[in-house]
Amino acid sequence: MPPSVRLSAYFCAYFLYAGALVPYFALYLAARGFGAGAIAVVLAMPQLARVAAPAFWGWLADRSGAARAIVVFSAAVVLAGFALLHAVDGYAGVVAIMLVMSLLSAGALPLVEALTLGSLGARTERYGPIRLWGSVGFVAGVLATGAWLDAHPPQSLLGVIVLLAGLTLGVSFLVPAGRVAVTGGPGDARLLAVLRRPEVLAFFAACFCMNVAHGALYAFYSIYLDAAGYSKTAIGVLWTIGVLAEIVLFLCLPRLLRHWSLRAVLAASCALAALRFALIGWGVQSAPLLALAQLLHAATFGAYHASSVAIVHRLFTGALAARGQTLHSSVSYGLGGSAGTLLAGWSWGALGPELSFTLSAAAGLAGAALVIWRVRV
Repeated sequence: MPPSVRLSAYFCAYFLYAGALVPYFALYLAARGFGAGAIAVVLAMPQLARVAAPAFWGWLADRSGAARAIVVFSAAVVLAGFALLHAVDGYAGVVAIMLVMSLLSAGALPLVEALTLGSLGARTERYGPIRLWGSVGFVAGVLATGAWLDAHPPQSLLGVIVLLAGLTLGVSFLVPAGRVAVTGGPGDARLLAVLRRPEVLAFFAACFCMNVAHGALYAFYSIYLDAAGYSKTAIGVLWTIGVLAEIVLFLCLPRLLRHWSLRAVLAASCALAALRFALIGWGVQSAPLLALAQLLHAATFGAYHASSVAIVHRLFTGALAARGQTLHSSVSYGLGGSAGTLLAGWSWGALGPELSFTLSAAAGLAGAALVIWRVRV
């Protein structure tokens, strides 16, 4: 089986599981009686784990060449962790399980990203057609789980997640074996030398801001829509609109990157995040406005993610490949994601949903300004 097919299968299975988890886990926690602050803390655990854990897993993969074994181990940990949640009642126990599970599994996705880009060599524009299968899986997970939850109580979500985590474990054995790093190239210089470059610091700061901007979305978007009277199926459809737009973006990515620089794509994605989150915050009563905001997911996730991982691939070459991707995961999705989630947990109660999403929009604008000011790739 070609490596591209194996990697596509992993992305599909992983994001099928994510499609059940990301939109609906906050609703499950709310059904268990958790308030906004407690939900934010639980959802911040995976992000906090990504601050340091991916760097360790990237270092281990670079040194050992055992990237696939790490990915398989991570999938097994996720399955065990969510299975254990069935037996845990208290808030502290849920937080502890989420933190430990996240620490032990945080390296999987950035390692698969590095394996994918490493297998493509200089043809990074082919990343989109492989990665879009993750979007296909996410759509299937969102729609199927939304329909399920319209007919079953939110507590049943945990069984769905365990089932899909088991599928991800099975597919993880298909991930191509071998070292992540590609030998040779100027990126073999010491990691600290690369990190001292101003454009690298500005790039990571922009990625941090972009993930702060998404904190309210991933923590409270479904809760916001549910409170506004939308059904679980309607919530799933709105999430799906965004992912379908993302799929189109990934299909068009080779053409897009032939006409626009990675820097331009990254700056535009950050700027459009400001528009998207303003529309969500102030237009929740209008389904057309929400649909328009979700179409912008093509830019705020699809274009952002593709351009940022490609920039990392250019900045951290050779023996630094895996550490570059895991460092990106740590700073952006780890530090930025946890800061955004905790900020949203505070602002949701103190300022309300509208101003929470306004803060998200401001963070997106800050990211765009940093890219325009300093990033040069």
